[in-house]
Amino acid sequence: MAKARVKAPKTAAAGELVTIKTLVNHKMESGRRKDGDGNLIPRKIINAFSATFGGEEVVSASFEPAISTNPYFQFSFNVPATGDLVMKWTDDDGSTVEQTKTITVA
Repeated sequence: MAKARVKAPKTAAAGELVTIKTLVNHKMESGRRKDGDGNLIPRKIINAFSATFGGEEVVSASFEPAISTNPYFQFSFNVPATGDLVMKWTDDDGSTVEQTKTITVA
């Protein structure tokens, strides 16, 4: 699978609302296009995204074939304490891309 880019603050105040911006490079296939021989190209999309902070889920999403190539996803959450934000993208074939960012409460 592809590479994910994440923009997240390194520090925050306790209880502060932070915004996380993500972009994952991934060539999506809807499963409806045909190759040069007229055969359907199998569907291959990112079908799920989840993010946890300190082991607790802060956001999760399911995606369908209409999602764009190289999807951008933005979300916000309140940072209760110093911890790791773990983001995970899952592909149709079960492969995953995971990225971790540490946010320190200052």
